[in-house]
This record gives sequence, C-alpha cells and structure tokens, in this order.
Amino acid sequence: MIPAIAMALSMRSAMESAMADALYRLLAWMSPAYPIGAFSYSHGIETAVEEGLIKDRATLVAWLQSVLQQGTAVVDGALFAAAWRCASAEDWPAFDSIAERAAAWRGTSEMALESRQQGGSFLSITRTAWPHQALDAAHQRHAGELALPVAVALAAAAHEIALEPALEGYLHAFTANLISAAVRSVPLGQSDGQIALAELLAAVHEATEAAMAVDHLDEIGTATPLLDWCSMRHEVQYTRLFRS
Repeated sequence: MIPAIAMALSMRSAMESAMADALYRLLAWMSPAYPIGAFSYSHGIETAVEEGLIKDRATLVAWLQSVLQQGTAVVDGALFAAAWRCASAEDWPAFDSIAERAAAWRGTSEMALESRQQGGSFLSITRTAWPHQALDAAHQRHAGELALPVAVALAAAAHEIALEPALEGYLHAFTANLISAAVRSVPLGQSDGQIALAELLAAVHEATEAAMAVDHLDEIGTATPLLDWCSMRHEVQYTRLFRS
C-alpha cells in the first residue's frame, strides 16, 4: 500500500513539475521582452488613431473586440490550433501546408511583413534558447520563415505545452501588444491600458474557444474591412512610428 502511495505521489510531483516547466516556457515566449520585434508593429492602430477611429479607452476596446471576434485573431487562432495539432501528431506534410496557407493569408503587405518577421524572429530565438529538433527541421524546410501563429504553435507542441493555454497565451500577448501600441499612439495612460486589457478578458477567452472549435480552415474568414483599410493607409502615411 505504501509503495503504491509513494509511486502516486512521485507521479503527481512529476506532472506538477512538467506543468510548471510548460508554464515557464509559455510565459517567457509571450513576454513583451521576448526579442521578436513586436513593439514595432501596431497592426493598423496607428492609422486608426490618425483617422480618429481610436481616441480613448472605449473606442480602443471596441476596435480590439472586432479584431478578436471578426478579424485577424479569428484566422490566426484557427491557424494556431491546426498547426499545433499537426505538430503534436508529427504530421509534417499537413503542418507545412498550414504554414504555406498562413504565409499567404494576409490582407495587406504590412500585415504579411508583421507576421513573417515576428514569426521568423520567434523561430530563430526559440531554436537558440529552447532548442528542439522539430524547430530545426521546420527552419530548414521553410528557410527560416514562418507566420507567427504557426511558429508559436510549433514550439508549444514541440515542448508539450497544451493547446488551450498556449493559444490563449498567444491571443493575450497579441492583444496586449496592440494595447501597448495604442497607449503610445493615442496616447493613453498606463492605467487605461491595463483596464482595457482587463475588459478584453472575455473576448480573448471566447476567441480561444472559437479557434479550437474550427474543424476546417476553409470555414473561417475575416469581416473587418476597416482594419484592412487602415493597414493599407498606413503604407503611405506621412509620419509613422510603427512598421504596420
């Protein structure tokens, strides 16, 4: 009886240790300090501020809810979930097909640059700091270029981080970065920025659940033409702080 209890306690300790390690990796990767250049992109917010579409916390929250529920997060979340599942199953032909779709599934050139540059940087630094043969193999197959959601999903699957927390962490980091861009552009105070992030908790959670429920990538799309318009306008905006 005692050996059985000891074994159960040992297994529980090992599971808790693995979960703690996974959480540590996820927090490191989703930190604003992770060197992928996220701070240099606003995802069209700079133009939305310039045009008066975002001028305070309320309009920022409304804008980001649209991005999460009908915009980029819908596509990126579904791509993330599909890529994670393929990587977890080591189905590399299917994974590569998703990676190719993710590279093409961008409405504007700046949106493509934003995802491609950050994804490539994420893959590079993660291969160095958190090495895994699956990351090295993907780097070789795709010449070091992956869309950001696909790159993060690959790393999460390779390091055995569960899909739901990995995806929610990704969407949280995406939202927090756009809030940071708005804080610098509107400008908003740091308190308003954090209140906005708190107000978007439910939207991030719902976006995560919706992405995980997608059966086929052909079923999804975006419905945020104003976001695409702002992105295209940003390409020719006279003064710019951000790359998108």
